[in-house]
Amino acid sequence: MKQIIQNEIDKLKQEFVNISTYIGENPELGHEEFKSSAILIETLEKHGFNVEKGTCGLPTAFRAVYDSGIAGAAIGLMAEYDALPEVGHACGHNLIGTMAIAAGIGLSKAVGETGGKVIVYGTPAEETKGGKVTMAENGIFDELDVAMMVHPLSKYLKSGRSLAMDAIQFEFFGKSAHAAASPEKGINALDAVLQTFNSINALRQHITSDARIHGIIPEGGKAANVVPDYASAQFYVRASSRSYVNELVEKVKACAQGAALQTGAEMKASFYEFSYDDMQTNQQLSDAFTNELIGLGIDPGEIHEDRDGSGSLDMGNVSQAVPSIHPYIKICDEDFACHTHEFREAAMSSQAQEAMILGAKAMALTGYEILSSEELLQSIREEFKKNKLVNA
Repeated sequence: MKQIIQNEIDKLKQEFVNISTYIGENPELGHEEFKSSAILIETLEKHGFNVEKGTCGLPTAFRAVYDSGIAGAAIGLMAEYDALPEVGHACGHNLIGTMAIAAGIGLSKAVGETGGKVIVYGTPAEETKGGKVTMAENGIFDELDVAMMVHPLSKYLKSGRSLAMDAIQFEFFGKSAHAAASPEKGINALDAVLQTFNSINALRQHITSDARIHGIIPEGGKAANVVPDYASAQFYVRASSRSYVNELVEKVKACAQGAALQTGAEMKASFYEFSYDDMQTNQQLSDAFTNELIGLGIDPGEIHEDRDGSGSLDMGNVSQAVPSIHPYIKICDEDFACHTHEFREAAMSSQAQEAMILGAKAMALTGYEILSSEELLQSIREEFKKNKLVNA
């Protein structure tokens, strides 16, 4: 049956290459991925999946199900397809989305024997207001036994951790005045922003090494001779656990509140992007995926151990609901960083397309192992329950 799965993916290889190329050449920002989601949906429907469009009220989200009609596990595959401003698919989401549907179509050829179902989720806007956050909040992933996705990179990495993150904005409201003629009549909103940054810089000395706080000033005034009556600051607050992010956010808010008191400005705090939870890799599931990757010919020495993630993923929210993995697959020989022009070009290369097919096979074969092995499924479930108790 494993050979049948691989043969199906190989048979449709050119179709998958064409899809990834099409998405790569038509980059769309988050929640605007109408062309990308349409071609993924059309392909899944053509191969027998029942597709729900606009899942959770997100116009470019979808839920595609291939159900054997026989009792068994539910395998979830996450498709991403949003691009970045200016640099397009410089995170390789054209590959991620196509990899997910390729794995789903391949695995669908096995569920008649194993029972269970395979579900491909179209999850928009991972780069900003992640669709998986909304979907997880609505309990969409609670139907799953496992969830998987594979991300392109310049090397093979096992699934590891990511940082939980809040995106917090502070707006300060002061009073305008002529900065030379009557500065005493003004309340400087920009000073409140600068004091917030100074306080946060002092706070950094007293936070754990896994935490990150970094920000920008989107609005700081209009003219040097006018006391700014409005200014704003935006920060990402990250750490390896959701609980510590929550603690840090309160401290960051206190920095902004103190700055408002110092300057006399009024302050308003809000979250300007969705909050991401930390990625909790299920080790049993990760090991199963790694074994399939090795079985497909990848040298174990090329697959690097889990890393402590420095970025944030909306897959983290999925991993809080269901056993999950987010490994990385090598698409280029050069050490290109994601979100660069170089990585975008690499994600369109023939080497990347071969890696995409490899990743699809590894996910599909992992899914087959879970569908056909009650012992593996039970070990995955037990690890997930244990980790939930530890992190409660």
